[in-house]
Amino acid sequence: MASPTGRAGGKGGGRRTPSLAQLRAFTAVAEHLHFRDAAAAIGMSQPALSGAVSALEDTLGVTLLERTTRKVLLSPAGERLAVRAKAVLAEVGALMEEAEAVRAPFTGALRLGVIPTVAPYLLPTVLRLVHDRYPDLDLQVHEEQTASLLEGLTVGRLDLLLLAVPLGVPGVVELPLFDEDFVLVTPLGHGLGGQEDIPREALRELRLLLLDEGHCLRDQALDICREAGRADAPVTTTAAGLSTLVQLVAGGLGVTLLPRTAVKVETTRSDQLLTGSFADPAPTRRIALAMRSGAARSTEYQELAEALREALRPLPVRVLGAGS
Repeated sequence: MASPTGRAGGKGGGRRTPSLAQLRAFTAVAEHLHFRDAAAAIGMSQPALSGAVSALEDTLGVTLLERTTRKVLLSPAGERLAVRAKAVLAEVGALMEEAEAVRAPFTGALRLGVIPTVAPYLLPTVLRLVHDRYPDLDLQVHEEQTASLLEGLTVGRLDLLLLAVPLGVPGVVELPLFDEDFVLVTPLGHGLGGQEDIPREALRELRLLLLDEGHCLRDQALDICREAGRADAPVTTTAAGLSTLVQLVAGGLGVTLLPRTAVKVETTRSDQLLTGSFADPAPTRRIALAMRSGAARSTEYQELAEALREALRPLPVRVLGAGS
């Protein structure tokens, strides 16, 4: 039990040190605010997790959680110490990465986060490259939206990201890979279907179909519309993925914007679609790898980025140099 002074007890008045298991249990509860969900997230039984958090409270001499019959809340002390606990676990993860990198480059696990509007179109190239050039690398792929990926990178859940940039996030280093144009996808019979040199201004009058909130491609499309002089939100129908979006276009509900790397995969599923290209300068997006600043394996990630640039050259993209 905690002493009246708030200090952790123990024989001889010495301070006890929290274990990593206790810190992981606490940070999981702090994230999920639910014991069952937290236990499932870190692969621990619920009684063991509850016991680890109680032991941590006893060790620190503070109450970290406010438990009620319906929910779990962080106490004021818990909110402060959760930040510290996450930082400690991140540093331990960095220590393990450093030791792994010293032992042998391109071995062990690499947890790669990828956004949904990139994963289906670039992963075949990425997986083939890793299989052929880095056979001892245990690549683990996580497909999530940008905000979730950045959170995962920051807390150490992910090692490297493949996504659209710029991010403008402190502590995150971008390794640009390529730029690619957007194309306009329309149903058969549409006036702009199959045309070249489409002016951006044409977007002012189109019924544009977009992805759901949270997808960076949606925000990019809206930015393109604003640059074309369209002030309103041009969307009444949305989709969770590009495949559904393209099928909505084929059904005549509107038009959409696709990055060029997605065109071959998505538009060949229907004979009711046409694609048109924009006049120069066409709207584009930039794809990059992103890593934590000072990552233990930064040299490996930079080498991987250079290898990816070469592997991606056959795709309809403009490959960038390392310093772009």
